[in-house]
Amino acid sequence: MYYDYYGIRSVLEFVLLIGGTLVVVFSQIKIKSAYSKYKKVKCQNKLSGFEVARKILDNAGLENIHIVEVAGELSDHYDPNQKVVRLSKDVFHGQTVASTAIAAHECGHAMQDKEQYNFMIIRSKLVPVVNFATKFGYFATIIGVLFGILDFAVCGVVILLFTLAFQLVTLPVEFNASARAKKIIDELDLATSKEQDGIQKVLSAAAFTYVAGVLNTLLQMLRLLIRINNNRR
Repeated sequence: MYYDYYGIRSVLEFVLLIGGTLVVVFSQIKIKSAYSKYKKVKCQNKLSGFEVARKILDNAGLENIHIVEVAGELSDHYDPNQKVVRLSKDVFHGQTVASTAIAAHECGHAMQDKEQYNFMIIRSKLVPVVNFATKFGYFATIIGVLFGILDFAVCGVVILLFTLAFQLVTLPVEFNASARAKKIIDELDLATSKEQDGIQKVLSAAAFTYVAGVLNTLLQMLRLLIRINNNRR
């Protein structure tokens, strides 16, 4: 029975570890596949991501928000501290369905910032807490491993709890930004009905990456809790 229990536990831990990894990998494949497909589909209006973003921001009364080009792929984001929408090269210059979707999504975050969207405020306040908890947790883990005075699995759970809280708050922020993006694209007639179908797929694929992050964190927490329970036996 002793060997059976620990054998089952080891297999379960392995399954949870691999399961979480596969969810994340699948989400990355999904977003990159959607992005690769729709960055090749040109929009009829021939507006670049920069132009789309500028139209959306100006329409929302956000003329003060700057739009700048940044390096990397899918590195697009809104910086609430600097009040800047940062778009990757292909999105900034691209006149495609993908660039329209991503540019509009980031503008959605700018609109959230202007309106003081509750979940965005909560997420911003959680950032320093999560950063501190992560650094402390990893430090405690190292001490525990070196000196055997702390259960490093417990430290891991603490880190994941803060990470999970941050990820859960991030979900409505991202979903709301995408909803705003789809609505404003329709209102400003920035895409045809066929193009909007592609925009929906790009935004859905991006949203799934955040859902995958939550699922992975939950699976890793369960894995560590199994280990902690085992250590108490």
